[in-house]
Amino acid sequence: MAAEQLLTSTQNPRIKQLVKLRDRSDRDKTGQFIIEGYRELLRAVDSNYPIESLFICPELFLGSNETALIARIKSQGAQIYPCNENVFRKISYRDRPDGLLALAPQKHLSLKDLEKHIKKSKNPFLVVAESIEKPGNLGTILRSSDAVGLDGLIVCDRCTDIFNPNVVRASVGTLFSVPVVESSGKETLEWLKQQGISILAATPSATQEFTQVDMTVPLAIALGTEQIGLSKLWMENADIQVRIPMRGIADSLNVAMAATLLLYEALRQRT
Repeated sequence: MAAEQLLTSTQNPRIKQLVKLRDRSDRDKTGQFIIEGYRELLRAVDSNYPIESLFICPELFLGSNETALIARIKSQGAQIYPCNENVFRKISYRDRPDGLLALAPQKHLSLKDLEKHIKKSKNPFLVVAESIEKPGNLGTILRSSDAVGLDGLIVCDRCTDIFNPNVVRASVGTLFSVPVVESSGKETLEWLKQQGISILAATPSATQEFTQVDMTVPLAIALGTEQIGLSKLWMENADIQVRIPMRGIADSLNVAMAATLLLYEALRQRT
């Protein structure tokens, strides 16, 4: 498929539509989102995530591997749109763009899809993220989840759209390697109980430290909002409650940092 003519106008309809996709309402309306950056796109392609079109600006490339990646994306049927630097900076949401930005369809998984996935696991290991507000935190949780080989992430009662460009960026493309499901808290609780998966909740009021409990069982680590933590629904239904020791004046860690500590302790126990 031949590349189209160089895009030189920020008023081009395709460019205007890409800019609109920064807003959640337009992403929800079109069912599309943007993937920007070499690493993010490489991981999307490695995970066989479909790419509809790719916008490129060779003047902004940071290395020499972009050509091979563009060829892979093109071979899968994506249309390639070369842009001049001014146009690319218009569609980019980064301070230092690297000349690669793609348009992709949103893919939504259900708890039934996740159930099929965890059946392949001898000992399911999940994270439940309830009402996480900041895209950067959700992306970082995804990155840590990928690092420990998590079986899946369930986003409950979402505040942040998982297809927010800053989620994609903060996850460094691990959004495409970790199965992500969006569900309600009530539905997720019922599903976890049906699967025989224990729920671990972190709270400053717990008596046991997180290193003192057994995390080798089928497990879902539940994480709450940045401001108030987990809701009453999750705290009352948790099978295990743990605290992270705090020796200073702060009573809790950033939710993404707390997630990383809990995930790596579970990994330590499981290996």
